[in-house]
Amino acid sequence: MKKLLTSALFGLCIAAPASAQSIGGTYTVEGTNLDGSSYSGTAEITLTSDTTCTIHWVTGGTTSDGICSRNGDAFAAAYVLGDVFGLVVYKADGDGTLDGLWTIAGKDGNGTEVLSPE
Repeated sequence: MKKLLTSALFGLCIAAPASAQSIGGTYTVEGTNLDGSSYSGTAEITLTSDTTCTIHWVTGGTTSDGICSRNGDAFAAAYVLGDVFGLVVYKADGDGTLDGLWTIAGKDGNGTEVLSPE
């Protein structure tokens, strides 16, 4: 499954056009977990090409790392958190805010997450 997710995101990276609104840098994170509890922290997005990036989250005493890609106002990231992996899909707003839903493989439901540029 992990290889399938990585392959799918790699395909997105190749097909995704460059966007006028830049994404990258440090973001404030505000989110809700699958159980509805809240969390906060920071995320650092580092561009690796015109359409791809890496992302590093520090939230609630945990860290996770992922790859990301943008296509228009859609922004997706696959990530590893401990021994599980997940997916988050954001909508990029005109002010640079990323408003997203996320899930973890094998879990029911979605969490929410908003990344606001610092």
